[in-house]
Amino acid sequence: MVTRLCKTAAGAAVLLLSLGTALAATSPAMLSSACAGCHGTNGASAGPSMPSLAGQSRIAIVEAMKGFKSGERPATVMGRLAKGYSDADFEAMGEFFSRQKTFANSGSADAAKAAQGADLHERHCARCHVDDGREIKDNSPILAGQWVRYLEIQMQDYAAGRRKMFDRKQEKMKPLSMPELEALAHYYASVK
Repeated sequence: MVTRLCKTAAGAAVLLLSLGTALAATSPAMLSSACAGCHGTNGASAGPSMPSLAGQSRIAIVEAMKGFKSGERPATVMGRLAKGYSDADFEAMGEFFSRQKTFANSGSADAAKAAQGADLHERHCARCHVDDGREIKDNSPILAGQWVRYLEIQMQDYAAGRRKMFDRKQEKMKPLSMPELEALAHYYASVK
Protein backbone atom coordinates (compact mmCIF):
# COMPACT_ATOMS: atom_id res chain seq x y z
CA MET A 1 0.00 0.00 0.00
CA VAL A 2 2.78 2.45 0.94
CA THR A 3 4.75 1.56 -2.19
CA ARG A 4 1.67 2.10 -4.35
CA LEU A 5 0.98 5.47 -2.67
CA CYS A 6 4.59 6.54 -3.22
CA LYS A 7 4.35 5.59 -6.89
CA THR A 8 1.10 7.55 -7.23
CA ALA A 9 2.56 10.59 -5.45
CA ALA A 10 5.72 10.39 -7.57
CA GLY A 11 3.61 10.13 -10.72
CA ALA A 12 1.54 13.12 -9.67
CA ALA A 13 4.69 15.12 -8.94
CA VAL A 14 6.12 14.28 -12.37
CA LEU A 15 2.80 15.23 -14.01
CA LEU A 16 2.67 18.58 -12.16
CA LEU A 17 6.31 19.30 -12.99
CA SER A 18 5.65 18.51 -16.67
CA LEU A 19 2.54 20.67 -16.72
CA GLY A 20 4.41 23.56 -15.08
CA THR A 21 7.24 23.24 -17.60
CA ALA A 22 4.77 23.19 -20.50
CA LEU A 23 2.97 26.27 -19.23
CA ALA A 24 6.24 28.11 -18.66
CA ALA A 25 7.35 27.22 -22.19
CA THR A 26 4.25 28.71 -23.83
CA SER A 27 5.70 30.94 -26.48
CA PRO A 28 4.31 34.26 -27.69
CA ALA A 29 3.55 32.58 -31.03
CA MET A 30 1.52 29.88 -29.24
CA LEU A 31 -0.42 32.49 -27.25
CA SER A 32 -1.04 34.52 -30.40
CA SER A 33 -2.24 31.55 -32.42
CA ALA A 34 -5.55 31.77 -30.56
CA CYS A 35 -6.11 35.12 -32.33
CA ALA A 36 -5.79 33.64 -35.84
CA GLY A 37 -9.43 32.63 -36.12
CA CYS A 38 -10.48 36.29 -36.35
CA HIS A 39 -7.31 38.28 -36.95
CA GLY A 40 -5.68 35.87 -39.41
CA THR A 41 -2.46 33.89 -39.32
CA ASN A 42 0.28 36.00 -37.73
CA GLY A 43 -2.19 38.88 -37.45
CA ALA A 44 -2.95 39.28 -41.18
CA SER A 45 -6.73 39.79 -41.05
CA ALA A 46 -8.91 38.15 -43.66
CA GLY A 47 -12.21 39.72 -42.56
CA PRO A 48 -13.58 43.22 -43.13
CA SER A 49 -14.49 44.00 -39.53
CA MET A 50 -11.31 42.59 -37.98
CA PRO A 51 -8.13 44.62 -37.79
CA SER A 52 -4.78 43.30 -38.87
CA LEU A 53 -2.51 43.10 -35.86
CA ALA A 54 0.67 42.37 -37.83
CA GLY A 55 3.21 45.16 -37.45
CA GLN A 56 1.21 47.10 -34.88
CA SER A 57 2.85 48.71 -31.88
CA ARG A 58 3.37 46.34 -28.96
CA ILE A 59 2.15 49.05 -26.60
CA ALA A 60 -0.98 49.74 -28.68
CA ILE A 61 -1.87 46.04 -28.61
CA VAL A 62 -1.26 45.76 -24.87
CA GLU A 63 -3.33 48.88 -24.17
CA ALA A 64 -6.16 47.62 -26.40
CA MET A 65 -6.21 44.24 -24.67
CA LYS A 66 -6.23 45.82 -21.22
CA GLY A 67 -9.06 48.10 -22.35
CA PHE A 68 -11.05 45.11 -23.58
CA LYS A 69 -10.41 43.23 -20.34
CA SER A 70 -11.48 46.14 -18.12
CA GLY A 71 -14.50 46.97 -20.26
CA GLU A 72 -13.14 50.46 -21.00
CA ARG A 73 -12.97 49.64 -24.71
CA PRO A 74 -16.24 48.51 -26.30
CA ALA A 75 -16.29 45.00 -27.71
CA THR A 76 -18.64 42.22 -28.60
CA VAL A 77 -16.28 39.27 -28.24
CA MET A 78 -12.89 40.69 -27.25
CA GLY A 79 -14.03 41.73 -23.77
CA ARG A 80 -14.82 38.13 -22.90
CA LEU A 81 -11.68 36.72 -24.53
CA ALA A 82 -9.33 39.23 -22.91
CA LYS A 83 -10.43 38.15 -19.44
CA GLY A 84 -8.67 34.82 -20.02
CA TYR A 85 -5.23 36.40 -20.33
CA SER A 86 -2.78 38.03 -17.94
CA ASP A 87 -0.92 41.29 -18.49
CA ALA A 88 2.20 39.20 -19.19
CA ASP A 89 0.26 37.34 -21.89
CA PHE A 90 -0.75 40.68 -23.43
CA GLU A 91 2.90 41.77 -23.45
CA ALA A 92 3.98 38.53 -25.13
CA MET A 93 1.24 38.74 -27.77
CA GLY A 94 1.97 42.42 -28.38
CA GLU A 95 5.64 41.65 -28.89
CA PHE A 96 4.81 38.79 -31.26
CA PHE A 97 2.44 40.81 -33.45
CA SER A 98 4.73 43.86 -33.49
CA ARG A 99 7.43 41.71 -35.11
CA GLN A 100 5.21 40.43 -37.93
CA LYS A 101 5.26 41.94 -41.40
CA THR A 102 2.55 44.59 -41.82
CA PHE A 103 -0.38 43.30 -43.84
CA ALA A 104 -2.58 45.38 -46.19
CA ASN A 105 -6.16 44.28 -46.83
CA SER A 106 -7.28 43.13 -50.25
CA GLY A 107 -10.56 45.06 -50.17
CA SER A 108 -11.32 48.09 -52.24
CA ALA A 109 -11.88 51.61 -51.05
CA ASP A 110 -14.03 54.19 -52.82
CA ALA A 111 -11.57 56.35 -54.81
CA ALA A 112 -13.54 59.61 -54.45
CA LYS A 113 -13.91 59.16 -50.68
CA ALA A 114 -10.24 58.19 -50.39
CA ALA A 115 -9.21 61.41 -52.22
CA GLN A 116 -11.28 63.48 -49.79
CA GLY A 117 -9.82 61.48 -46.91
CA ALA A 118 -6.26 62.21 -48.08
CA ASP A 119 -6.89 65.93 -47.68
CA LEU A 120 -8.50 65.41 -44.26
CA HIS A 121 -5.56 63.26 -43.19
CA GLU A 122 -3.09 66.04 -44.04
CA ARG A 123 -5.11 68.65 -42.14
CA HIS A 124 -6.13 66.63 -39.09
CA CYS A 125 -4.22 63.38 -38.64
CA ALA A 126 -0.74 63.49 -40.21
CA ARG A 127 1.09 64.57 -37.04
CA CYS A 128 0.27 61.31 -35.26
CA HIS A 129 -0.52 58.91 -38.10
CA VAL A 130 2.69 59.58 -40.02
CA ASP A 131 3.60 58.40 -43.52
CA ASP A 132 -0.08 58.25 -44.49
CA GLY A 133 -0.90 56.06 -41.50
CA ARG A 134 1.88 53.54 -42.26
CA GLU A 135 4.11 54.37 -39.33
CA ILE A 136 3.74 54.30 -35.56
CA LYS A 137 4.24 57.52 -33.62
CA ASP A 138 3.49 57.78 -29.92
CA ASN A 139 1.92 54.32 -30.14
CA SER A 140 -0.70 55.42 -32.65
CA PRO A 141 -1.79 52.30 -34.49
CA ILE A 142 -1.00 51.67 -38.13
CA LEU A 143 -4.15 52.59 -40.05
CA ALA A 144 -2.85 52.12 -43.59
CA GLY A 145 -4.17 48.98 -45.21
CA GLN A 146 -6.80 48.20 -42.59
CA TRP A 147 -10.25 47.16 -43.81
CA VAL A 148 -12.69 50.00 -44.60
CA ARG A 149 -15.44 48.44 -42.48
CA TYR A 150 -13.18 48.03 -39.45
CA LEU A 151 -12.03 51.67 -39.72
CA GLU A 152 -15.62 52.89 -40.11
CA ILE A 153 -16.66 51.03 -36.95
CA GLN A 154 -13.79 52.62 -35.02
CA MET A 155 -14.63 56.10 -36.33
CA GLN A 156 -18.27 55.60 -35.31
CA ASP A 157 -17.24 54.48 -31.82
CA TYR A 158 -15.02 57.55 -31.38
CA ALA A 159 -17.67 59.94 -32.73
CA ALA A 160 -20.36 58.47 -30.46
CA GLY A 161 -18.09 58.63 -27.41
CA ARG A 162 -17.99 54.84 -26.99
CA ARG A 163 -14.20 54.93 -27.18
CA LYS A 164 -12.13 57.32 -25.13
CA MET A 165 -9.85 59.74 -26.91
CA PHE A 166 -6.96 61.68 -25.53
CA ASP A 167 -7.32 65.47 -25.77
CA ARG A 168 -5.32 66.01 -28.97
CA LYS A 169 -7.25 63.31 -30.85
CA GLN A 170 -10.57 64.66 -29.60
CA GLU A 171 -9.60 68.17 -30.70
CA LYS A 172 -8.82 66.91 -34.22
CA MET A 173 -11.83 64.60 -34.61
CA LYS A 174 -14.60 66.65 -32.99
CA PRO A 175 -15.14 69.05 -35.93
CA LEU A 176 -15.29 66.19 -38.46
CA SER A 177 -18.66 64.99 -39.74
CA MET A 178 -19.54 61.32 -40.15
CA PRO A 179 -19.08 61.55 -43.96
CA GLU A 180 -15.60 63.04 -43.35
CA LEU A 181 -14.75 60.26 -40.91
CA GLU A 182 -15.96 57.76 -43.49
CA ALA A 183 -13.72 59.43 -46.09
CA LEU A 184 -10.76 59.02 -43.72
CA ALA A 185 -11.60 55.33 -43.35
CA HIS A 186 -11.58 54.91 -47.14
CA TYR A 187 -8.32 56.83 -47.39
CA TYR A 188 -6.46 54.71 -44.83
CA ALA A 189 -7.85 51.50 -46.33
CA SER A 190 -6.54 52.60 -49.74
CA VAL A 191 -2.97 53.17 -48.53
CA LYS A 192 -0.79 50.12 -49.15
